[in-house]
Amino acid sequence: MAKGFLRLRRLLILTLVLVTFLALAGPALAQDEPPSNEALGGAINVIWVLIAGFLVFFMQAGFAMVEGGMCRAKNIGNLMLKNLMDFSVGSLLFFAVGYGLMFGADRAGLFGTDNWFLSKFTIGEDGAYNWAFFMYQLVFAATAATIVSGAVAERLKVSAYLIYTVVISGLIYPIVGHWIWGGGWLADLGMIDFAGSTVVHSVGGWAGLAGAAVLGPRIGKFNKDGSSNVIPGHSLALAALGVFILWFGWFGFNPGSTLSGLNGGIGYIAFTTNIAAAAAATSALIVQWIRAGHPSVEMALNGALAGLVAITAGCAVVTPFAALLIGLLAGGLVVLSLWFIERVLRVDDPVGAVSVHATCGIFGTLMVGLFASPEVMAFTQVTWGQAGLFYGGGWTQLGVQALGVVAVGLWAFIASFVLFRVMDAIYGIRVSVKEELEGLDISEHGTIGYPEFGTRVVAQPAQQTMPG
Repeated sequence: MAKGFLRLRRLLILTLVLVTFLALAGPALAQDEPPSNEALGGAINVIWVLIAGFLVFFMQAGFAMVEGGMCRAKNIGNLMLKNLMDFSVGSLLFFAVGYGLMFGADRAGLFGTDNWFLSKFTIGEDGAYNWAFFMYQLVFAATAATIVSGAVAERLKVSAYLIYTVVISGLIYPIVGHWIWGGGWLADLGMIDFAGSTVVHSVGGWAGLAGAAVLGPRIGKFNKDGSSNVIPGHSLALAALGVFILWFGWFGFNPGSTLSGLNGGIGYIAFTTNIAAAAAATSALIVQWIRAGHPSVEMALNGALAGLVAITAGCAVVTPFAALLIGLLAGGLVVLSLWFIERVLRVDDPVGAVSVHATCGIFGTLMVGLFASPEVMAFTQVTWGQAGLFYGGGWTQLGVQALGVVAVGLWAFIASFVLFRVMDAIYGIRVSVKEELEGLDISEHGTIGYPEFGTRVVAQPAQQTMPG
C-alpha cells in the first residue's frame, strides 16, 4: 500500500513539472513566423564581421609578442604598455573623430565631415551592422598605429608615443582610409586595396620610418666605420609565438574584409592569404641561407609577415598562382629591404617593421595592377577597379595603384616626420643615455619585466654620447 502511494506521488510530481514547463515554454516555442531570409542574412553579416574583428584585435597580442621577443628584456614592459595604450587611446580617438574623418560625408574626396562620436548611429536592430562595422574598422586603425612601436623601440619616450598614437588614430590613418575605403578620390579612381596593404600597413611602415629616422639609432647599433652590429632580441620563442598569432589573426584581417558572411569568396581569400605567407617564409629562409650560410629563424619569421602584408591588397582579386608568386617575391624582397634600410639608409629598425609593412605593402599594392583577375573579382564580388596588365586591363590599374602608393607614402611619411620633429624640438622625444642603457622598464615605468633578473641601474656613462 505504501509503495503504491509513493509511486502515485512521484507520478503527480512529474505531471506537475511537465505541465509547468509547457505553460512557461509554450509562448517561446510557438513563434508566429521564422525569421526572414533578409533578417537571417543581416544577422550572419553582423556575426561574421564581429568574429573577424575579434581575430584582428588578437593581432595586437601578436605584435606585442613579436616586438617584445625581438627586443631586449630590459624593455619588455615598455613595449607591452605601448601596444596596450595605442589600442586604448586609439579607441577613444577613432570614436571621437577618426571614424567621421574616414567614413563621414565626403568633402572634395579628401576627408569625411560628420558622424563625430558616432552621432548618426542608432540604437536597435536597424543599426546593428553599423556598430559591428565600427568595431571592425577600429581594430584596423589600431593595427596601423601599433606597427610603429617596433620601429621606434628601446629609445622613444612613452609620452611622445602616446601623442603620436593620438595623431595617427585621429588624423593620419583616417584620412588615408577615406581616400581609398571611404569614398575619397582614390576610391573614385578605382584603386584596389582590398584589406589594407597600403591603407593599414604602408601607413604604419612610413610612420615607423619617420619616427626611427628622427630618433636615430640605438646606442651601439652602428660603428664609426659605418658597419652595424646585431643587437639580438631576448626571446625567439616570444617572437615566433607572435608571428603565429598574427598569421592566425590575418584570417580575420583579409577574409573579414568581405564585410559579409554571405560572400562565397571567404574561403578563397583565406587560401590566397595562407599560400602567400607560406611561400614568403620559405623564400626568405632560402635567400638568407644563401647570403649568410645558415637558415635564419628571424628572417623566416619576418618572411611570413612579409607575405601576409604583400597579399593583403590583392587577396580577393588574384589567382592562386599569382598569390604564390607574390609571396615568393615578397620573401626575397624583405631580406633585401632589411639590408638596404640598415646598411644604406642607416636607420635602426629593431623589428624590421619598415621593411615588412612599408616595403612589402607597396609591393603588394603594385602587384594588383599586374595580376588582378576579372574572373576572381567576379567570384569574390569585388566590383571596383579594372583587370591587371597581365589579364588584359592595360596599364590603367597599375597606374592607379602606383598613384595611390605615392600619395599615401608622401602623406603618411611627411605628416609623421613633422610630428616627431616638432615633438623633439619642443621637449625631446628620446630618453637619455643612462635611461636607454638601464632599459625603459626601469627609467620610464619604475618596474622590471623579469624580476628574477634583478634591477639594472647604471651610472651615467661619461664616454657615451647620444647617436646623431
